[in-house]
Amino acid sequence: MAADQAQFQQLLNSLLSSDNEVRQQAEDAYNNLSREVKVTHLLGNIHNGQQSEEARQMAAVLLRRLFTSDFLEFYKEIPADSQNQLLQQILLAVQQDVTPQLRRKICEVVAEVARNLIDEDGNNQWPDILQFLFQCANSPTPQLQESALRIFTSVPSIFGNQEAQYIDLIKEMLAKSMEPGADAEVRVQAVRAVGAFILYHDKEKEVAIYKHFSDLLQRMLVITGETIEAQDDQSLLKLLIDMTENCPKFLRPQLEFIFEICMKVFSTPDIEDSWRHLVLEVMVSLAENAPAMVRKRADKYIVALIPLVLQMMTDLEEDDDWATADVVNDDDHSDNNVIAESSLDRLACGLGGKIVLPHVMNALPTMLSHSDWKHRFAALMAISAIGEGCHKQMEAILDQVMSGVLAYLRDPNPRVRYAACNAIGQMSTDFAPTFEKKFHEQVVPGLLSLLDDVENPRVQAHAGAALVNFSEDCPKNILTRYLDAIMTKLETILNSKFKELVEKGNKLVLEQVVTTIASVADTCEQEFVAYYDRLMPCLKFIIQNANSEEFRMLRGKTIECVSLIGLAVGREKFITDAGEVMDMLLKTHTEGDLPDDDPQTNYLITAWARMCKILGKQFEQYLPLVMGPVMRTAAMKPEVALLDNEEVEDIEGDVDWSFINLGEQQNFAIRTAGMEDKASACEMLVCYARELKDGFADYAEEVVRLMVPMLKFYFHDGVRSAAAESLPYLLDCAKIKGPQYLEGMWLYICPELLKVINTEPEPEVQSELLNSLAKCIETLGPNCLNEDAMKQVLDIITKYVQEHFERADKRLQARAEEDYDDGVEEELAEQDDTDIYILSKVVDIIHALFLTNKEQFLPAFDQVAPLFIKLLDPNRPFADRQWGVCVFDDLIEFCGPACAPYQHVFAPALLQYVTDKSPDVRQAAAYGCGVLGQFAGEHFAVTCAQIIPLLVQVINDPNSREMENINATENAISAFAKILKYNSSALTNMDELIQLFFSWLPTSEDPEEAVHIYGYFCDLIQSNNPVILGANHLNLPRIVSIIAEAFLKNVLEAKSEVGTRLLTIVKQIESNPEMMQQCTSTLSPEEKQALQVAYQELAA
Repeated sequence: MAADQAQFQQLLNSLLSSDNEVRQQAEDAYNNLSREVKVTHLLGNIHNGQQSEEARQMAAVLLRRLFTSDFLEFYKEIPADSQNQLLQQILLAVQQDVTPQLRRKICEVVAEVARNLIDEDGNNQWPDILQFLFQCANSPTPQLQESALRIFTSVPSIFGNQEAQYIDLIKEMLAKSMEPGADAEVRVQAVRAVGAFILYHDKEKEVAIYKHFSDLLQRMLVITGETIEAQDDQSLLKLLIDMTENCPKFLRPQLEFIFEICMKVFSTPDIEDSWRHLVLEVMVSLAENAPAMVRKRADKYIVALIPLVLQMMTDLEEDDDWATADVVNDDDHSDNNVIAESSLDRLACGLGGKIVLPHVMNALPTMLSHSDWKHRFAALMAISAIGEGCHKQMEAILDQVMSGVLAYLRDPNPRVRYAACNAIGQMSTDFAPTFEKKFHEQVVPGLLSLLDDVENPRVQAHAGAALVNFSEDCPKNILTRYLDAIMTKLETILNSKFKELVEKGNKLVLEQVVTTIASVADTCEQEFVAYYDRLMPCLKFIIQNANSEEFRMLRGKTIECVSLIGLAVGREKFITDAGEVMDMLLKTHTEGDLPDDDPQTNYLITAWARMCKILGKQFEQYLPLVMGPVMRTAAMKPEVALLDNEEVEDIEGDVDWSFINLGEQQNFAIRTAGMEDKASACEMLVCYARELKDGFADYAEEVVRLMVPMLKFYFHDGVRSAAAESLPYLLDCAKIKGPQYLEGMWLYICPELLKVINTEPEPEVQSELLNSLAKCIETLGPNCLNEDAMKQVLDIITKYVQEHFERADKRLQARAEEDYDDGVEEELAEQDDTDIYILSKVVDIIHALFLTNKEQFLPAFDQVAPLFIKLLDPNRPFADRQWGVCVFDDLIEFCGPACAPYQHVFAPALLQYVTDKSPDVRQAAAYGCGVLGQFAGEHFAVTCAQIIPLLVQVINDPNSREMENINATENAISAFAKILKYNSSALTNMDELIQLFFSWLPTSEDPEEAVHIYGYFCDLIQSNNPVILGANHLNLPRIVSIIAEAFLKNVLEAKSEVGTRLLTIVKQIESNPEMMQQCTSTLSPEEKQALQVAYQELAA
């Protein structure tokens, strides 16, 4: 045994060796040992005072890791007396006289064992540990006190289901440990312990726990303040940040004190930056996570904080090579100016524009007129930073802001010009399209002039980037005015920079210009044809020849540019180059797989999807070549790891990794590099399935097998959304393979889709999943859900609608809280919008079920109907009533006379809501009135007659044609037409009603309802209705004018059935030239043109 022990000691020493080979051999030898041997020797080495400190520490780390992964398997295999002996040995190890570092590592071993011995029901199977904790905490030895607190910090759940009975003892232990007379290390560890305990409690228990421990908070903060004064241990400040993120309400009673401590440090420039960054993070995190609390109780500190943040933004390095650097390194995230800018952005988003904007605007004039460029730069970057958070307030003073910014496009300092471009680019995005409409006359020429700044390529490139932001959201009719000027400039730069690339290898500006050309093409579409022939040869040359590693990004961006130009100019123009371009793109992959982090991958995959849209069926020939790379990228598996806190600290600064703290020493780490490419590849597969339909059928099964498991890919929302979106398109592709094949595919998809709809945490993805289910049902048709699946769908509907009601109730409670203010209301309104969107997707599922199954769905609907009846309650918000009405609209439309059992629900609702104050509710009710007339049958003739005067009231309202009302009004006109056409038996004054209908034409907004409105109009004309035609056909000019207006407003297609009927009527009138002359004399030139175009479309 002794020999074994000596051998193991030697092994430990080899594991600590700096020689890689020795260490590797030792690791292999260690891994080959059995668990029992490892535990025995590791524990023996921890107890062995003769062994070196490093080896004992290594033994403790290895034992803790072993217990993290394998404790229960090992523990269950050994006899009961060995189990007791093991636990005693572990507790004895803590009581040795050892260094603080070793003691800390031993405590982590104890904590790991304690964590493993609490079962799922909260029973602690190691009762001695609780007794040991209290003994240590009450021991006169500070080291043991600290050990108890350290174990408790690591496993705050250690009391399991006995916590309630121990709660006063726990509090007493923690309070005593924080007393001023206690040992300094013990006091610090006690703060960590309180923090861990508070953070461990979930939302249900939090209120009681917060209350119980609130009187310890001031002591915690005093001790935290002392560690700041001493500037030796940042852990308590980091804990405070953790608490601001996860339990800000616990901090509420001491909010002012927290800001006092933090402002004292932040306003002292002599204090080391890392401390100032941490206190700033505390304040910013509070503003993000408890904005109402901060607005109400810490407003005066925010007033003082904002100028200090702006001051920190001026902390910039002079750099003579900045303006000419061809390779731009990302800003270092620990730089003062970067941290300050990000903090200002977060303060604005957290607290809102009412609080933040006035203080920033007060500081800007002085900064902008400062002689030091750093102040001017910081001021312009501040404008960029606050746009998103101060959106509403800033939009009102955009003129004032822009008058300040524009002048600095001509600043003598290149970095200030760069910042002015940055502000314009950011505002182009934040305030689109208002910004583009208001400032195009100043912005476009201003940015074009900076594209000439050849001395400062960095500024030149940034002007191009700002032009991308501007053109992305710029209305086409505005951007095309400048198209010649923009393209002349971009072509010149493209040619000169291409030459520079060949001669010097410089590529920064060229990369940007290529992207800017792509963006302009994307907005201007067909208008871009004029520049196609001049640009394409140069762009193709870059794709063909920019093959070396340093040009990968340039080549990728050029690929994007060419495919966007192809999409913009259309198939006819692009087709001559399409084959050659596809061959060049495919060559990239056939010459060897690109590495995971190659920037070309994403550009290639998205370019292929654009080529698919351009080429349509012709793209099918390329599928065998593109599907391999796209599928490989879509199937990429992320690198993941479970790490303890120390391991996380080692790689925390690595931007390629993201961490999720799982609590109690466990962190989930994922390498995010490549995840965006994976999401893009999934979206492209959606595009292929959507565009190629049955041409993609041979790949449908392979793609479905990839996509269905990715509904649970929780590392990236975009991947799950794309997987959900793909499913109905893939089913549609597979239809060509026959009903049996399709059924097999659906049997694979359905259970998984229903499962994830129940468990998906993110609202954005929930809505995609619900939408996917609705579309799958529509694609597959009647009876696609078996009994079990239908039950699950009804459960999903119930769950989501009940949660909708619960969240609405919570928002009502939030409005009654003491911190409620305008900012909270804005947040609640956003939540409300998200909720309504999800509700609309649930209603889409009901729509799909009624659409496909008609009245056969009624027995199942009966089970969820009470939820939708509740939505109709007059006291509910307008959106609830709108979607409630939509459900019963579907019931009427698709069940016809079988809707009668619900007439006591929908008839009063339609009569009440068709005149509702909300246009959306009116529109839904008007649609319902229309389908009642069209489909519900004779049984509802009297209800239809009651509806008619209400429709007249809505349509004749003086504001009925205002933008917000027009859709509701046109639905009402359509409903009126449907009742007159299909269900008029209880109406007594038809001529008078037809005259009214005629007076309301033309309509201009709703193409779907236009079919019914103009269909009925045709019926009346073709049946020679005297009211419509008038005495001696006096109304014909008005009839022709109405028809011309319908085509002018694009509410009807010339080739549609109703469009063709209308044109036939005009042709009949044309057979009488004199009459036609009379009719056309009243038409505007635009109306005449619209009729001509309609004729041409019909002929084509």
